[in-house]
Amino acid sequence: MPQQPVLQVRGIRKEFPGVVALDGVDFRLFPGEVHALMGENGAGKSTLIKVLTGVHPADGGEVVLAGQPVWIAGPLQAQQAGISTVYQEVNLCPNLSVAENIFIGREPRRFGMIDWAAVRRRAAELVRELELDIDVHVPLHSCSIAVQQLVAIVRAVSVNAKVLILDEPTSSLDRDEVGQLFAVMRRLRDQGVAILFVSHFLDQIYEICDRMTVLRGGRLEGEYRTEELNQVELVSQMIGAELAGLDELGGGARRERTAPARGTAFLQADGLTRRGAVEPYDLVIERGEVIGLAGLLGSGRTEAARLLFGADQSDGGTLRIEGVETTLRGPRDAIARGIAFCSENRKTEGLVGELTVRENIVLALQAARGWTRPLSRTVQDDYALRWIRALDIRPGNPEALVRNLSGGNQQKVLLARWLITDPKLLILDEPTRGIDIGAKAEIQRLVAGLAEDGMAVLFISAELEEVLRLSHRVGVLRDHRLVAQLENDGGLTQERVMATIASGAEQ
Repeated sequence: MPQQPVLQVRGIRKEFPGVVALDGVDFRLFPGEVHALMGENGAGKSTLIKVLTGVHPADGGEVVLAGQPVWIAGPLQAQQAGISTVYQEVNLCPNLSVAENIFIGREPRRFGMIDWAAVRRRAAELVRELELDIDVHVPLHSCSIAVQQLVAIVRAVSVNAKVLILDEPTSSLDRDEVGQLFAVMRRLRDQGVAILFVSHFLDQIYEICDRMTVLRGGRLEGEYRTEELNQVELVSQMIGAELAGLDELGGGARRERTAPARGTAFLQADGLTRRGAVEPYDLVIERGEVIGLAGLLGSGRTEAARLLFGADQSDGGTLRIEGVETTLRGPRDAIARGIAFCSENRKTEGLVGELTVRENIVLALQAARGWTRPLSRTVQDDYALRWIRALDIRPGNPEALVRNLSGGNQQKVLLARWLITDPKLLILDEPTRGIDIGAKAEIQRLVAGLAEDGMAVLFISAELEEVLRLSHRVGVLRDHRLVAQLENDGGLTQERVMATIASGAEQ
């Protein structure tokens, strides 16, 4: 590998209001390599990419390209400097042909007019150079997602890119399509292009990447050759837990759990699946049971939960609720059958910031009743005050705008909204993310109490400690597959869960 990196960042810092997204990060990318950028949600991967592509200006540090310091003021300047990016969602024009998409905005001209014959000829040459079988004359919308990704890559490298950034390009591809993409990546690597590859699929990282950089909490955790770090060690670096000495959580760290009686299943999923989101999985949730879902970002935890709430439609499998086979046409059907869902993104998919605490609390109940049967103001006030007191929501003013509350109190409002519907199954997706330790402990105690009172709970968290603290069983997901269901009988450790995540099989 050449000693001179084609791209290097030194001490990059980026702050947003109240958040340090990148804290003195160093990064190197060499010509002719595929380099993985790894890290959990909030690690700083997306922010680093946006700094490199000029979407966000850095607040400190420097970017060095081909040995020269550069200031990247915007995406166009990044492209002109030789940095091209292909995002997970293909940003092309489906109504135009493949050739037109490759050269859009850069069409060759003759006598002041676009030379369409040259556009098609040069596009075909670029496609052949990468040994692709793509008809450049057809409209892009007639091509599969995989072919559209490849067209986006052809366009990206057609501007003589020195650096190609691929941000989750395989998330919607099947195995054969991934193989075709990797073949193109290897050809580009052999031509000297430096490729920065972002993916949550660990097997793909180890298959295609030469080196990797791991970020955690906006800081550089380490830079490694791929063969230097096995998958268990990588998971440990990303999550931030040392594997040694994690035999068991300390005494008193877990609540006392009474296993629910078997045969009291509220929900049973058999082979439930959605193409591109989660592979077929089986899951039984008993009344009074907390099922934890563990896995890295993008492993399929949220996607599995959304199928159980009807937020996404399944492509196959069956769902039984209280023993009756059921098709959920949407969240309203789920609510009617006693299922509640607290989204991980409480600000965009949960709370309505412009509404009051009262209005947010009664929202789900009003939706379940239908808008032709509005709740009276007296009833709204009664519900709001009751749950404000029950959950100790502060400030205790039901007319306060929910956007002005702290993160922990916002999460309590979201919980109150669903608890008011008296659910039989409560799905909690990252309910303690971004809140202080006191509020986190309160929510954990609430979850434990709800289960002890007979409610079924599906609890999703990136923090293994709280998954182990609360759950009777832990489902482990990797690469959109439910790879194991582990009994949490007091002997289950973070080490075993991380090893299962890393290996993709029960440990």
